[in-house]
Amino acid sequence: MENFIVSARKYRPATFDTVVGQQSITTTLKNAIRNNTLAQAFLFCGPRGVGKTTCARIMAKTINCLHPTENMEACDECESCRAFNNNASFNIYELDAASNNSVEDIRNLVEQVRIPPQIGQYKVYIIDEVHMLSSAAFNAFLKTLEEPPAYAKFILATTEKHKIIPTILSRCQIFDFKRITVEDIEKHLAHVASLEGIQAEPEALNIIAQKADGALRDALSIFDQMVSFSGKEITYKSVIENLNVLDYDYYFKIVDDILSSNTTDILLLLNDIISKGFEPQHFIAGLGNHLRSLLVSKDPATTSLLEVSEQLRQRYISQAQRCPLPFLVRTLDINNQCDLDYRSSSNKRLHLEVNLMKMCALVQNAAPNPQMGGGNPPQTTEKKVEVKEPKVEVPKNTVEIHKQPVEVPKQPVEVPQKADVIPEKKPEIVPQEPAPQVTVRQRPRGTSSTLSITQSMNEAAKKDEEVEPTWDSSFTQEQLEASWNEFVNKYKKISPNFAAGLGKYKPQLKPQFEIHFNVDNMLFENDIEGMTALKSHLKNTLHNNLYTLVPELMERPAEIEAYTDKEKFEKLVEAHPALRKLQKDLKLEGEL
Repeated sequence: MENFIVSARKYRPATFDTVVGQQSITTTLKNAIRNNTLAQAFLFCGPRGVGKTTCARIMAKTINCLHPTENMEACDECESCRAFNNNASFNIYELDAASNNSVEDIRNLVEQVRIPPQIGQYKVYIIDEVHMLSSAAFNAFLKTLEEPPAYAKFILATTEKHKIIPTILSRCQIFDFKRITVEDIEKHLAHVASLEGIQAEPEALNIIAQKADGALRDALSIFDQMVSFSGKEITYKSVIENLNVLDYDYYFKIVDDILSSNTTDILLLLNDIISKGFEPQHFIAGLGNHLRSLLVSKDPATTSLLEVSEQLRQRYISQAQRCPLPFLVRTLDINNQCDLDYRSSSNKRLHLEVNLMKMCALVQNAAPNPQMGGGNPPQTTEKKVEVKEPKVEVPKNTVEIHKQPVEVPKQPVEVPQKADVIPEKKPEIVPQEPAPQVTVRQRPRGTSSTLSITQSMNEAAKKDEEVEPTWDSSFTQEQLEASWNEFVNKYKKISPNFAAGLGKYKPQLKPQFEIHFNVDNMLFENDIEGMTALKSHLKNTLHNNLYTLVPELMERPAEIEAYTDKEKFEKLVEAHPALRKLQKDLKLEGEL
């Protein structure tokens, strides 16, 4: 029986051109080899399964190839390439830092570096999972990494770049490998399937690519698993059954039921999903991705963000046309909050059901939209009843109020069932105010609506008409100080610091009602709340609103000289000579 080789090893890239999804890095490495500008150390970092160790091996093989091609690929025919293919090359060393992370292991590697290569031009040391090295091992490796022999090249690979000390990073040329896109993984899986003689549906390969989460090795492992499950034919149904993936149809049906406010079908469908063994939080995450896909499908410019097959893309676009943009944004917000609160909820299923009913309530409370379909939304319509405006003379000093659709509570109006009928009864017109345009919502079964005018419009108009009178009563310095001190005493409870700053210096009354007062710094006047309260207090107590507050910055006192304890004591003795006698009586000379 022939030994089975997993696809991740069998179809591992052997040249730069066969590396999937890392074209920018492979192009840079080939140009460096062509121009003979290779650094002494490289750091390949990125998530798992994206080709870090593979690129390191390809590079080690290529730079030692005796007859490289014009495209800077290994020839696979020379002695060095044959030794590499047979795992018998003495010029390429691979070290697993996860199990060889001590100082002694690094010292043994440094001893090997001194021996020049036997065949080829370079000795290449590939250290995988280099972040697992201990701090002492890193320090032992520093000098060799910075100044290695001309024939030594180091390639470090890691998934956790942040764990590597900065002194190592500064000595390496860093290449950041990106996650492989779903499209690239899907194409590579289709290529492998064709080589293996396996028929695979595009939707099935797309699910495998999404499940791999950007790692090609994971995708090939899942592919082998599906081949073992399905044989020579991989279908979409077999993939979702084996990988325990929730079918797209569930999410499309859920959104259709939300648009039609069909809570009964939603609850039954959710029960069906849970009964099949799917975790509710898994459903929440999938619904969030589905709503996000609908959101990006609203605009043709963002449709390219969908990592799905073309047939499924058209389904998303079709359903997105029936979903208003505010509806999608609000449902995404509800779903995200449901996901955040799920773990802390005591009744998780009820928590999910309530949030789904909240999404249905969005449709019930919203006005009907011709773009929204898939059900019978509430039959609430919005009609405007035109009311003729009588000619009313408005006084010159009156501020004109913009007419807006508002509700008037005083005059109930019976709304007819037909939209083209204008009610004969007119609302009572308030004198000296223009008649507003009335908006009426027609409710089912012919119920009447109540029209009202908000009081805020009248209050705003009165405030606009009011003009503050001019107060110009004269006041004396004594009256100013009395009002000032009164404010300081009252404001201590609100802002002690602000009140203390005002009470530190006396204000001075100048001509033209200018009030000068000293401050320690000009940041004092930035307290808008305190300055506003001060101005209001002075206006009301002095009956004058023509005054001007002028803050003046006090000069800084001269720098105070610092004294030692002994110098302080000598100063006190100068003021009180009896302290000297007390010092001698208590025999305190040695302590000062």
